[in-house]
Amino acid sequence: MSDACCTPPAPSADPAYQRILWIALALNAAMFVIEIIGSLESGSVSLLADAIDFFGDAANYGLSLLVLSRALHWRARSSLLKAASMAGFGLFVLGRAAWAAWHGAPPEALTMGAIALLALAVNVGVAVMLYRYRNGDSNMRSVWLCSRNDAVGNIAVALAAVAVAGTGAAWPDLIVAVGMAALALSSAWAVSRQALGELRRAPA
Repeated sequence: MSDACCTPPAPSADPAYQRILWIALALNAAMFVIEIIGSLESGSVSLLADAIDFFGDAANYGLSLLVLSRALHWRARSSLLKAASMAGFGLFVLGRAAWAAWHGAPPEALTMGAIALLALAVNVGVAVMLYRYRNGDSNMRSVWLCSRNDAVGNIAVALAAVAVAGTGAAWPDLIVAVGMAALALSSAWAVSRQALGELRRAPA
């Protein structure tokens, strides 16, 4: 109910938002490298999915920085591009999870869980910094959704690591990977709808 009176300023008018995006970009790029290595070491599909998501988020933060001072229709178009990347990530993870279900072995739970907790700390920090901007335009909303989704995904990966350790099976890892893919597809749909609405309202 308070959205109307709590709408944050436009990104171009708030230097703090730009600083947060630079910090988020650096952290996401670093975590992409860490999680790629961790996924190869542990054999975890959900950790690989999270690593790819970190890479996509770093690219999305960079794209957001490029359009901060642009008109609304440019920011909306960048949101459509980010929504497409989220959808592509979700479809890729679904395909990788299907392959692992057929050919894969249980991942190594300790590495998987430790890296998931590190990633959770990073994403919670970024999500807290971005929280006040969650109800802005579609560009700001897509940035917030990426960070929120990542934090939720990290919790799920950590819980999956516990389940893998307890059962010795791969299915907890695969279930979490599929859930992360579904969350990415859902967020892509939400951002796309808002961005298309902004494009219809924006002056030529």
